[in-house]
Amino acid sequence: MDYVSALVPPVVMAAFFIGLVVTIVKSQGGPNKAKEDAAVDAALARAEAQSQERTPGTGSA
Repeated sequence: MDYVSALVPPVVMAAFFIGLVVTIVKSQGGPNKAKEDAAVDAALARAEAQSQERTPGTGSA
């Protein structure tokens, strides 16, 4: 029976991992895709704007 107790944790972890991957794949796209893409685009735009504010201008001297 030691082999059963040795195999249970990896089997349980594998089952949860497979469930996680299936959930992630199924949640891609769908009706919320545009909203998620817009949120990511807005966050990237904010990050880009902040990095440009911190970078000193390279005007001619």
